[in-house]
Amino acid sequence: MATETPYLGQNCVTPYSTGEVLSRLAWAFVQATLFRWSPRPFHGFRAMLLRLFGAQIPEPFKVVVFPTVKITFPARLTLAPRTMVGPNVTLYNPAPITLQRGANVSQNCHLCAATHDFNRWDMPLVPRPIVIGENVWLCADVFVGPGVTVGELSVVGARSVVMKNLPPRMICVGQPCRPIRTRQSPA
Repeated sequence: MATETPYLGQNCVTPYSTGEVLSRLAWAFVQATLFRWSPRPFHGFRAMLLRLFGAQIPEPFKVVVFPTVKITFPARLTLAPRTMVGPNVTLYNPAPITLQRGANVSQNCHLCAATHDFNRWDMPLVPRPIVIGENVWLCADVFVGPGVTVGELSVVGARSVVMKNLPPRMICVGQPCRPIRTRQSPA
């Protein structure tokens, strides 16, 4: 009998416990119903649902979370007061994602806190946390990759791809994203 040629994903296994899988299924149901169907202005209600599933949100009525936001693991999400997660944002968070005070994630952004080790046939998950600093603005359609920290008060221009840390107080753009000039403090 011939041996099968190796292929990516061969012998892969889930990195999650049964409890995590069940919790994720319960969250998926709540996210697809109560969370998604809640009226747009009910940001505090959605924050309370996230807290119920383990999210760290110290002041749920001081955050904005739109009903079309997609979050994989609420228990690995931290939203400080005055943060905003806009329409159609995806927070894929096998590792923690933290939005510090005043961080603003605009529509259609995708924050991806994991990758895979493609040097192995089983391609194990490699989770790496993301931190979006205080008063950072991620403009529309920004992609932030695993392990990235964006420094406080920075602006990341629309459709940028952020794969490395960005310094504080900079305007950053591009694919790959890079700082182009200093950001002044808002008036």
